Amino acid sequence: MTKTVLPSGLRIVTEEVSTVRSATVGIWVNVGSRDETPSVAGASHFLEHLLFKGTTTRSAMEISSSIEAVGGEMNAFTGKEYTCFYARVIDTDFNLAVDVIADLITSSLVTAADLDSERTVVLEEIAMRDDDPSDLIHDIYLEAYYGDTPLGRSVLGTVDSIKTISRNSVFNYYKKRYRPEDIVVAVAGNVKHKQVVKIVEAALSRDGFLDVPNAVPNIRTESKARTPGIGRVKIHDRKTEQTHLLLGVEGVSRNDPRRFALSILASALGGGMSSRLFQEIREKRGLAYTTYAYVQQFAGSGSLAFYAGCQPQKAEEVAKLILEITHDVAANGLTDEEIKRAKGAVSGSLVLSQEDTFSRMGRIGKSELVYGEIMSFDEILRKIAAVTPEELRQIASDLLPKPSTLAIVGPFKSSSKFEKVIA
Repeated sequence: MTKTVLPSGLRIVTEEVSTVRSATVGIWVNVGSRDETPSVAGASHFLEHLLFKGTTTRSAMEISSSIEAVGGEMNAFTGKEYTCFYARVIDTDFNLAVDVIADLITSSLVTAADLDSERTVVLEEIAMRDDDPSDLIHDIYLEAYYGDTPLGRSVLGTVDSIKTISRNSVFNYYKKRYRPEDIVVAVAGNVKHKQVVKIVEAALSRDGFLDVPNAVPNIRTESKARTPGIGRVKIHDRKTEQTHLLLGVEGVSRNDPRRFALSILASALGGGMSSRLFQEIREKRGLAYTTYAYVQQFAGSGSLAFYAGCQPQKAEEVAKLILEITHDVAANGLTDEEIKRAKGAVSGSLVLSQEDTFSRMGRIGKSELVYGEIMSFDEILRKIAAVTPEELRQIASDLLPKPSTLAIVGPFKSSSKFEKVIA
C-alpha cells in the first residue's frame, strides 16, 4: 500500500494487486448524515443521488453508459460519517473510471429540475425502508439510542425534510463539503501508484477543484457523542407477522484500543451458528430464525447490539433471554473454546472479505479517511491474536451490564412490559 498527499490536501492511497485484471477506484468524502442539521436532514444521501444526474460535460445517461459499456459497475453509498463513489472496471479501462467518478465530484450541476425529479426517488427509497421491518429496525434503534441528535437521525432523512429541501441548500452543501482536504481517493487492483497519482490529479484538476494550496487533510475529531436514549424502549407499532427487536448497550468509539476485543466478544455472542445467541435462542429453544450481534463505531461513540426476529408473543421472552446471556458473559466470561472460535472467525472473515478489489479499495479508503492511516493485514491479525481472556472479561464486565436500549418493530401499543425487562 502506498500513499501520496497533494498540496491541496487530497489523499491518494493504492494497493497493487498484480494477480488480477481489474481495478476499483473509490472517492471517499468526509461527510455524512452526522454533519446535517434537522433542516437539511438527508442532504448527504440526496446529494449522492444528484451527482449522478449530470455534470458540465456528461448527461446522466452518458455517466452510466460509459462504465456499463465496458462491462464495469459504478455506484455510491452514504453513511453517518462518510460518502463513497466508486467504479470497478478491467484494468485497461481504469483511466475512464477515474475520469467519470472525478467528474461527479468536481463538476456536477445539481439543477433544480434534477432535484425535483430525484426527490420522488428518495421518497420511494424511504418508503421501501419503511416496508421492510428488518431494515427499519436499525434506524429505530439508532433513534432510540442517540435520540434527536445527528447520529440518531436516519441517513435517508425524513419525508418532511426531503419534501422541503431546496436546490440552493443542497448545492451549497455540495460546495462546502466536497473539498480536496475532505477527500481520499482509494484504488486497488492491477495498477501502479505513480500512474494512479498522475491520472487522479489530472482528472480532479478540472474546474480548479485542486486549487487549494497548502491544505491540511481533514480527519474527523473524536468528540464525544451524546447518547440520551440509553435505557429507553422505542416501539414502532406495526401489524407484522414477526417482531423485530434490537437490544443494545454502549460500545466503544472507532479509535478505542479495545475495539479488537469488542469484535471478538460480539462474534462469540452473536457471530454465527456456534455463537451464544444462536445456540440459546434458536437451537435450544426455537424462538427465532435469525439472531446475531454487531458493533457500530463512530468518532466518540459506539454501540454493541443484538438482533432477533421472532413471533410477537415471544418477544418479551427473547429480550429477557438476550439479557440473561449477556449478563452471564459479563459475570463469568467466555470459555476458552468460545474465545478460540471467535478469534478464528474474526481473523478469517477479515481475510476472506478482501478477495476482490472492491473490498480492498473499501478497506484502505475508509481507514485512511477515518483514521489517517492504514493498518496492514498482519498488524490487524496480530492485534486480534493478542487479545487476552482477561481483556475479554474486562470489556464484557464493563459494557454488558450497562443500561440497555431496546427498539422493537411489531404489533405493540404499549412499551410498559418491555420497560420492565430492561429496567
